Amino acid sequence: MAALCRSVGFCASHLHTGSRASAKQHYKMLVLGGGSGGIAMGARMKRMLGAENVAVVEPSQVHYYQPLWTLVGAGAKTLASSGRPTSSVVPSGVKLVKSKVQEINPDTNTVRTDDGTDLSYEYLIVALGLELHFEKIKGLPEGFEHPKIGSNYSVETVDKTWTALQNFQEGNAVFSFPNTPVKCAGAPQKIMYLTDAFLRKTGKREKANILYNTSLPVLFGVKKYADSLWDIVKQRNLKVNLRQNLIEVRADEQKAVFENLDKPGEITVCEYDMLHVTPPMGPNSVIKGSPLADEAGWLDVDKENLQHKRYPNVFGIGDCTNLPTSRTVAAVAAQSAVLNRTIKKILKNEKPDKKYDGYTSCPLVTSYNTVVLAEFDYNGQPLETFPINQAKERRLMYHMKADVMPHLYWHGLLKGLWGGPEPYRKLLHLGMK
Repeated sequence: MAALCRSVGFCASHLHTGSRASAKQHYKMLVLGGGSGGIAMGARMKRMLGAENVAVVEPSQVHYYQPLWTLVGAGAKTLASSGRPTSSVVPSGVKLVKSKVQEINPDTNTVRTDDGTDLSYEYLIVALGLELHFEKIKGLPEGFEHPKIGSNYSVETVDKTWTALQNFQEGNAVFSFPNTPVKCAGAPQKIMYLTDAFLRKTGKREKANILYNTSLPVLFGVKKYADSLWDIVKQRNLKVNLRQNLIEVRADEQKAVFENLDKPGEITVCEYDMLHVTPPMGPNSVIKGSPLADEAGWLDVDKENLQHKRYPNVFGIGDCTNLPTSRTVAAVAAQSAVLNRTIKKILKNEKPDKKYDGYTSCPLVTSYNTVVLAEFDYNGQPLETFPINQAKERRLMYHMKADVMPHLYWHGLLKGLWGGPEPYRKLLHLGMK
């Protein structure tokens, strides 16, 4: 029977919900992480279980809408406009535990925080995100102390991208993509297109050589959109080098070192006058060191219902999971609706019946007023919302990315109101209410 419970994930008699003796605080639903997935599920669980039965563990003082950082790095938005106090986005009445998760013990249904607080739970939602590893590139992060280098992936470095772009006069503008999983896989090239647009606008483009060095064997993972992007690359005279992985930054010399992943030992040293770094990324270290991890360190969940494969009272959402789809806020929106339904069924001792198809989206910003809106599923098949060719650059999609989506992120997704099929259509519907 225990094996059956793990395979179908709904037998209440075998849920790990018994131990709470050593914990100082107990919650029916404990949410780890106050990012997009954690706050969205906190709001949904409040409606399902009551605020007094839900807690969110998150140490950060500020919650950021990170998709906006592409535009912050290009000077189209400010960093301040992308953040709000974490306490203001946690659903009212839900307990905010302002600590960092140190240890998860799913066998005893307990979590320990870095200040020594013990929490126990009946059900656990893990939304801890992933970790950036600038330090895996030789010369970083200390290289950011030098000018002409930035990264849109960190609150500490995104404004440095804009400074480097403004100060660029001539030479090589270099953009990297690491040899690891990343969040928002389109972002490393979005800033390239925006750099091209900015340099054209300021009359510097003729003296610039724009290089996109990616560890991937393709420009983008879905052919329909990749074909469109290759056309843009050719039209704008952008240089794309595939299978090139950034391994070192010599910031004092303004040189970036790349390895050829197809020819081990082959190294290219590239001088730069602007460098945008996309850091290597990896699983959350707390998850990696717990029984909840798969072999690679990611949270091991069922890809259809988001329930943990071995601990049926544990669930996951977002970047920390091993779901084989692109890690984006749109993916979190779709996952939140599925996970909400899964938990609702589990609480009724019923089998989850709603399946996540891997839906994700990447609004590929190609200038200061155009976007290619990529939407696709687990199989890399387009899963588009609108009855138009979304592989084409469109001004309307840029307006949605820059102006509509941030507003509806704060008032839709984080309130547990955005999710399910056709996320963008539902998002626009919410905006018209």
